[in-house]
Amino acid sequence: MPVLSLILSRWCSTSLLAATFAFSVSASEAQVAPKQTTIDPVFVTAARSPQPLAELIADVTIIGAEDIARAGAQSLAELLARVPGVEIAINGGPGATSSVFLRGANRGHTLVLIDGLRVGSSSDGATAFEAIQLDQIDHIEILRGPASSLYGADAIGGVIQIFTRKSDGALSANASAGYGTYRTGLASAGLSGGGGPWRFALQAGGRKSEGFNAIGNPANFSYNPDRDGYRDDSASGSVAFRFAEEQELSAQFFRSRQNAQFDAGPGYDDRTITTLASYSVASRNRLTSFWTSRLEAGEGDADSLSQTGFGPSRFKTRQRQYAWQNDFTLPRGTLSVALERREERIDSDAGFPVTARNTNGAVGVWQWRDGPQALQANLRRDDSSQFGGRTTGALAYGYAFGGGLRASASFGTAFKVPTFNDLYFPGFSNPELQPETAHNAEAALRYVARGLAAGIVAYRNRVRNLIVFQCDASFNCAPQNVADATLQGMTLELETRVGDLVVSASADFQRPEDDASGNLLPRRARRHAAVAVAQSWSALRIGAELIASSQRFDDAANARRIGAYAIVNLTADYALGRGWTLFARLDNAFDKRYELAADYNTAGANVFAGIRYRY
Repeated sequence: MPVLSLILSRWCSTSLLAATFAFSVSASEAQVAPKQTTIDPVFVTAARSPQPLAELIADVTIIGAEDIARAGAQSLAELLARVPGVEIAINGGPGATSSVFLRGANRGHTLVLIDGLRVGSSSDGATAFEAIQLDQIDHIEILRGPASSLYGADAIGGVIQIFTRKSDGALSANASAGYGTYRTGLASAGLSGGGGPWRFALQAGGRKSEGFNAIGNPANFSYNPDRDGYRDDSASGSVAFRFAEEQELSAQFFRSRQNAQFDAGPGYDDRTITTLASYSVASRNRLTSFWTSRLEAGEGDADSLSQTGFGPSRFKTRQRQYAWQNDFTLPRGTLSVALERREERIDSDAGFPVTARNTNGAVGVWQWRDGPQALQANLRRDDSSQFGGRTTGALAYGYAFGGGLRASASFGTAFKVPTFNDLYFPGFSNPELQPETAHNAEAALRYVARGLAAGIVAYRNRVRNLIVFQCDASFNCAPQNVADATLQGMTLELETRVGDLVVSASADFQRPEDDASGNLLPRRARRHAAVAVAQSWSALRIGAELIASSQRFDDAANARRIGAYAIVNLTADYALGRGWTLFARLDNAFDKRYELAADYNTAGANVFAGIRYRY
């Protein structure tokens, strides 16, 4: 049976998801009516250079500043769960280890960038979403689909790029404070501005919560009947100096430190201290009327220190990153060419025999438009000191039929390199592992006109040489390149505006399956969806969300079932005037008991309220 009809038949048989509501602000939605955000209507991540949203071929979503502000006390992972194509798993409360699955791919198959820099761990291959706080973020861009041809290794499912707050030159100030259930409190403040050729921005914040018990099943060997709270402090800043017209030097930093408790057994207050940091300097220069150059050097660090009853354990990643990108306006289209170098260094208590690898990359991106037609071609070559060379590419074509209707199709390849844990962890590793690879094809149809935006995207991503941890008959355990998977599905999106009423919805029908067994990949559902409804009356805005998912399994054998769920969230904002806004949020309003990871608790009905100020 064709994939599309199979997905539709399974969806139509499920009445629960037919009523689900979603939070999403996609490119097509932004074209209906601009949001009150601090960003221009452009998207950077899909081509490594700014593109108007109306011209995008790729499948993307933008989460703007206002949407982040209204998220209340949510974590970044919970905010992303409202986005089409995204599922999450959290091992407890908001400060616990969080996984994000993009289009059904593994947690390590999503590349995460903060202001263009990688900050993920080279030891476990993922990014600590729980340590990135919302008050540092200006906006988020999500690119769905393989993107190694743009950014190199790890972008099999897509890219999530986080942009911290920057200055547009005008004096601006912000502050917020709030308090809620589980004795959760936050405070943040920021200032930005400039004078003459200078611009600056600085943001700082802190958050603390007593939380709740992470593991709810007393039979779990890690069960500990205590509260598992967290505390984090974060800061970011930037400064830019424009020494001539279209000639600029800039520097930026981001740093977050989180101290989060977790359960690893009775009798000890187990905790993990996670520090994420990025630093960079850049020079952006228009050299001629058709040539712009950007030279950047930076570093992304991820430091994880676990303190348990078995003793401390530390894994620290340092990634030095260098990039030189040149953008050319050609007689036919535009061309971006970039050279990159990444130097990964690992420091661990585990005693890895190899602690370094270097990767050099070269990438070209050509974009062409002619009337209703649009074309983008990417080609990239990565050479690793560990794995040799890998070439990836992508080709995307779009056509505008008129009247707001657009169609597109694309094909792309991607790869992910094994982690240092996979390769070198003493007693449980395999230094012979090879990179995982992926081939993705997709097609999309979008409509934007007269206050309505709608879209449908169908995709099929074949992932080969998946790394799976296996044990033989003698209980010798190590990861192996033994699995293949097919990630196929369809995403639907809809937004409509009638006066001051906004309704947005998304639904995902997918089959992220192991090819050999036909089992679902762990912690991923066949169907998940959501709709958000918001109504404004002058200074008052009321919103409701409903998020739902079909059942999942916590293991590859599909023996440990995680039940389906649907939760309702309510929001309210009231503008007091002179830049002050009161806000409140009631999450899981009907106190639904559900799990995102087997045996781990999620929050019951909880409220968070506070006040924001903007100047």
